[in-house]
Amino acid sequence: MEKSIYTADDDFIVDSRQMLDAGKLIDIRPHTRFVRFPKHRHNYIEIIYMCSGTTTHIINESTRVVLDTGDLLFLNQNAAQEILPAGEDDIAVNFIVLPEFFDRAFLMMDERSELREFLVGSLKKDRSFTDYLHFHVSEVLPIQNLVENLIWSLVNRQPNRRNINQTTMGLLFLQLLNHTDKINQDDPGQHEQNIVFTAMKYIEENYKTAALEELSVRLCEPAYYLSRLIRRMTGKTFKNLLQTKRLNQSAFLLTTTTLPVEEIIASVGYDNTSYFHRIFREQFGMTPRAYRLAHEAVNSQDTGR
Repeated sequence: MEKSIYTADDDFIVDSRQMLDAGKLIDIRPHTRFVRFPKHRHNYIEIIYMCSGTTTHIINESTRVVLDTGDLLFLNQNAAQEILPAGEDDIAVNFIVLPEFFDRAFLMMDERSELREFLVGSLKKDRSFTDYLHFHVSEVLPIQNLVENLIWSLVNRQPNRRNINQTTMGLLFLQLLNHTDKINQDDPGQHEQNIVFTAMKYIEENYKTAALEELSVRLCEPAYYLSRLIRRMTGKTFKNLLQTKRLNQSAFLLTTTTLPVEEIIASVGYDNTSYFHRIFREQFGMTPRAYRLAHEAVNSQDTGR
């Protein structure tokens, strides 16, 4: 393994400047086979897609991650990675991605989703969520198709490929958010992450009636443990996350429906209207009625242009 191909630094940090042509935000290369790739980091986000066979990765010197056909592995810039030798039939593709490539993908996701924020944080170097995400998605046909479309576009360098590729990545992330249950439950380094993803998805899908005690029963974990874990990994309590989801959902309904405010309040899980008005004003700086009117005014201006 020739180190100079990957970096000019003494520390083995694979350098995007040697992996990407000037101006590129994303590219692909075949996964190295037959040799043990020593411990290294990247100054970019790496995505590994297992086309066939298996590969074994040692993450942060202690966690052994085995990729099977159809698996996806996202590595952020914090992750230290070592790769065991792959055989002739073990075929994988490495995506080399600069963080700014994901800008459109993140905009395509619900900007008010706490689940989205957690995923974004998982890919950032300066956040302490997790160093990698491992998805078992071989049976999820839309995800497989999107990854293969992305590979085809990068290989064939089609016109408008940056817009197409960024949009495809956004669609891929939207699908992955629908399949957080496919995060590898056997990876010890992701056990806590899996719990938090499950908690967030529970809030997303059950915000009207969600309760920490019910989540505790579903996950067979003590409520006090879940409460501490959620706060440590997200910086917010379960109550904060639930309130944010309810308020964001109410804001969505205010701007996309003509439902009376009282019906919206009930539909997101509140029965105390005065309390709802107070926390809504704290969150958005105005009353629900003023929020709806402001949105209508902006829409009418856009229509008149």
